[in-house]
Amino acid sequence: MAKRKRLTPAQPDYLDTETPVLETKSMPFTPSRAPIAQVAGEASAAAALQELAGEMNRARDEGRLIQALRLDEIEVGYLVRDRILADDAELQVLMESLKARGQQAPIEVVKLGEGRFGLISGWRRLTALRRLLDETGDARFATVQAILRQPETAADAYVAMVEENEIRVGLSYYERARVAAKAVEQGVYDSEKAALLQLFSAASRAKRSKIRSFLTLYHAADDLLSHAAAISERLGLALSKALESSEDRTGTLRAALQGTSRKNAADEIACLEKTLGEFARNGSLNLGLETKPDQNPKTERAPTSGYMKPVKNIDMVFSGRSVTLTGAGVTEAFRTKLLGWLKSGA
Repeated sequence: MAKRKRLTPAQPDYLDTETPVLETKSMPFTPSRAPIAQVAGEASAAAALQELAGEMNRARDEGRLIQALRLDEIEVGYLVRDRILADDAELQVLMESLKARGQQAPIEVVKLGEGRFGLISGWRRLTALRRLLDETGDARFATVQAILRQPETAADAYVAMVEENEIRVGLSYYERARVAAKAVEQGVYDSEKAALLQLFSAASRAKRSKIRSFLTLYHAADDLLSHAAAISERLGLALSKALESSEDRTGTLRAALQGTSRKNAADEIACLEKTLGEFARNGSLNLGLETKPDQNPKTERAPTSGYMKPVKNIDMVFSGRSVTLTGAGVTEAFRTKLLGWLKSGA
């Protein structure tokens, strides 16, 4: 039998349990994620940031985000203000509140472009902050908290302003009439009737009627009145009614305002009350009708003076060669008809 030959491995140490240590000096170890995972993570983060930025922009544009604006970025004259003057006592109270607690309610503005914003509502708060900044120089009064609005038309902006002031402070009847007239003058509305219906759509018909009456007083003397917001409902309605009954009374009212020293609201109201009293006492219409001497000596002469009531609501006093008609029936319409009758030679 042939003797078997024993084979030996080509590598005698291939069964050794110890594994030789690899050389790592030239291969620094840097743990990292797989490239595709890294790219996906970065893309996800960028998308999240973009979505957040978009939501913030939408919130700002839709008026859901309060932002701080510099006072000098806001144009107060963007709209004709419905609030004529701020009461000094009320404004001082607001200033003290801003000092102690800061601004609690934001103003409303519209973006005009180029870093400018138009004021819609919040005039008193803005005025108080400006006074505080002038008085104290404190940087915390240099900005105002604001909400951005996007009214589609100027009419919408006026409505927003009026509604905010009606809710917060309330407007006088004169201020309501004034803002309606100013909106028409600026071409926002075609007529004062349209302005009243839009600006005071929530008001009753009776309230709108009163505001309409105050328009007569506005047109007669707005440029002369310094404290118009102090005119009461009763006084304003009475003056408007008196002015409507005679065109001549507008001149009388203006002359009274121009000729009276008015240092404050009380002086102006006293002047208006006095003028209204004169209208009441002189509610007559002296036509200055001179009677011709009787050409027929045989005709019985009429009495040279006396009183009579020719028709209902009209009293007639005649003296010498003049006739004076008084009473509730002496209206502008009556005057027009009477003058027409006289001119006809009847």
